[in-house]
Amino acid sequence: MSNAAAAHGRADERVPYQLPFPPDVMAEIVIPNAASGDERLWVPQAPNVWIRPLLFNVSAGYWMVVLRVRRAGVLTRHRHPGPVHGFVLKGRWRYLEHDWIAEEGSYVFEPPGETHTLIVPDDVPEMMTFFQVNGAMIYVDPQGRETGYEDVHSKIALARKHYTAIGLGPDYVKQFIR
Repeated sequence: MSNAAAAHGRADERVPYQLPFPPDVMAEIVIPNAASGDERLWVPQAPNVWIRPLLFNVSAGYWMVVLRVRRAGVLTRHRHPGPVHGFVLKGRWRYLEHDWIAEEGSYVFEPPGETHTLIVPDDVPEMMTFFQVNGAMIYVDPQGRETGYEDVHSKIALARKHYTAIGLGPDYVKQFIR
């Protein structure tokens, strides 16, 4: 846009795009009030630990969820072969292996190869963090021996099982899959 057009505004700046989208474009996902709302939509992970699915990307192998924890203590020790992004929505948490604390409003980048043990402090009644996990979470013991894993496909299976059990049906999870 020219400087003159920018200064005076354009007559068509609020006209929506007029051409069709490419035929293979996937539908967008919009989840109002993603961090709260209907309790049935929170998939149990462990006692007092849930995820709220937002996106399961099967072609790129990542998932985006809100993790909600309503208990203090050790959550998991795990390694990531891919990068992880997190944004703390409520409460706070830390890793035993680091001296920083992720508090409400904090952004966390976890590089590939990072291994850590997530801890929710005793005085935190509820922690909620938005996570994008790329690749897998490989659960390990303190010496790095693998004890289990999760990936986008195991997360989908867990959500499908939960939504079936509560009566929403196995296809409810499809809305999050791209």
